Amino acid sequence: MDDPARDPAAFAAMSDAVLSIAAELSLEPVLAELVEAARRLAGAGYAAIGIPDEHGDGFARFITAGMSDELIEAIGPLPRRHGLLGAMLADPAPYRTEDVTADPRFGWWPPAHPRMRSFLGVPIVSKGDVVGAVYLTEKQGAPGFSEADQGRIELLAAHAAIAIEHARLYELSRELSVAEERNRLARELHDSMNQTLFSLVLTAEVAAAAVRTDPSLAETQLKIVKELARSTMAELRAVIQGLRPPALEADGLAETLRKHVDVLRRVHRADIRLQVHGERRLQADRERELFRIAQEALHNALRHADAETVGVELTIGQAVVRVVVSDDGKGFDPAARGLRARRLGLTTMRERARALGGSLQIRSAPGAGTTVRVEVPGG
Repeated sequence: MDDPARDPAAFAAMSDAVLSIAAELSLEPVLAELVEAARRLAGAGYAAIGIPDEHGDGFARFITAGMSDELIEAIGPLPRRHGLLGAMLADPAPYRTEDVTADPRFGWWPPAHPRMRSFLGVPIVSKGDVVGAVYLTEKQGAPGFSEADQGRIELLAAHAAIAIEHARLYELSRELSVAEERNRLARELHDSMNQTLFSLVLTAEVAAAAVRTDPSLAETQLKIVKELARSTMAELRAVIQGLRPPALEADGLAETLRKHVDVLRRVHRADIRLQVHGERRLQADRERELFRIAQEALHNALRHADAETVGVELTIGQAVVRVVVSDDGKGFDPAARGLRARRLGLTTMRERARALGGSLQIRSAPGAGTTVRVEVPGG
């Protein structure tokens, strides 16, 4: 396997990729970061990460880099688990070739699919199981991918296995009730932190390999290890906050939201501004659901929007209770095709609002920030 420590540019790119995926908790952003990092590291024209579904006959997720949204839409549905792509999910061995169409396992290209030749596939293995695969095509400036390219992607895949497992545990934690979280996630969180620490050790070992060849580079990369450790601590605090939510029953919605925002201010760099109008207590189920909506909207703003400023406004009126969370982040297209499938949190917020007899509106556009506004009856 190629040693990234002997190539400062590749080593820096690997370090950036590791830090980037360590900063995310949700699976979708983790996969998006990984696939783009893989494309850069290997100098590929196109890249994809495939995650198998639970039935074993298709992909639950197939995230690409290098293709426009229009091209992805033209290609059509996610690929099934047949041919070479599916074979990579059954065999833990990497595979590369200068002409993928010559492989007997190759099937066919959909009509709108770009024609590709050079190919590198690296399975993502976690606890002995193949949990996904990295696919790279069209090596830039060469007829095929090199052994060095393969080595870099194998190292990235090792980090990817940890990141995917960590993200899955986090998503599971958000779906469970508070009682289930305390009983089940205590063990799973322990396992997750062991894996995260292993990632730290792996990164430190790669940095140590540079000590003999370039001490100044090694020193720089050890500082990155320190930053990675701090990022992991922030993630742990965020998970613990999710496992032990504030006592809504004792403090009420307004005070609970204040405490939650205070915690987020200590963990994140964004400027979070809170305004509260009215302190009246609501029914317990209404306070719980409104808090969860605000919590999810804040999570999206801080984790996905790259926002510098986030505003939270809670208005508890007699007839209407309103929660507004706005940010100055990168925004998105709320009408984009497949958005509900990619961002399940938006669907969950809307369903919570409807269950309370209210409504949820999302106003956003690429580059224009996002505003989430929920209104429910004040009973």
